[in-house]
Amino acid sequence: MDIGSEQWKKLVEEGAGTLDIHIERKITDQFSIHAVELIKWNRKINLTTIIDPVEVAVKHFLDSIISVRIIPEYSRLLDMGSGGGFPGIPLKILIPSLSVTLIDASRKKISFLKHIIRDLKLSGIDARQIKTGELAREKTADNCFDVIICRAFSRLDKIILQAKPLLAKDGIIIAMKGKLSGSEIKTAGKYKTSWSVIQYKLPFLELERSLIIIKG
Repeated sequence: MDIGSEQWKKLVEEGAGTLDIHIERKITDQFSIHAVELIKWNRKINLTTIIDPVEVAVKHFLDSIISVRIIPEYSRLLDMGSGGGFPGIPLKILIPSLSVTLIDASRKKISFLKHIIRDLKLSGIDARQIKTGELAREKTADNCFDVIICRAFSRLDKIILQAKPLLAKDGIIIAMKGKLSGSEIKTAGKYKTSWSVIQYKLPFLELERSLIIIKG
């Protein structure tokens, strides 16, 4: 199976169905463009270690869209450490009304993100080469987000520390992680925030994942 092929698209659609997420063919067409360009650019710059077609479909795209039901439409969303555009770009494709900001410290990764945004003809989305702390220090009205999301970004306590200054009133932080350790939860507990944990398995690969939703 090749990335972006008809078989690959059907795999994504079937996997989304097992997660109770319906996606139309025009969505998987866009996912396909993103995936093909990701692998093409990855030959020159380090965007991902995941290159197997099934793993790209599951670990990048299906994992990215798992939070779609808890993100309100028209939200201002920040994707911290977006890398190859995950989860921000798939979420923008699924929820076009989102206003999305992708940030990463790597200039090369931002070049890729700007390229794929143009290729997909997406509007209401921007990519910036900046660290989270630097963005917080700008202190502008634009740096106030309803949803801040990150995937495999850092320890939970560090995610809360960096995201809190950028969170709008009543906003949420969504941390996408593997299996949570008790020590990580205990360390993050010092922030006394209200949170919930959704545990799930990625289809086909049966990998355990955790979605931590932290209220501002």
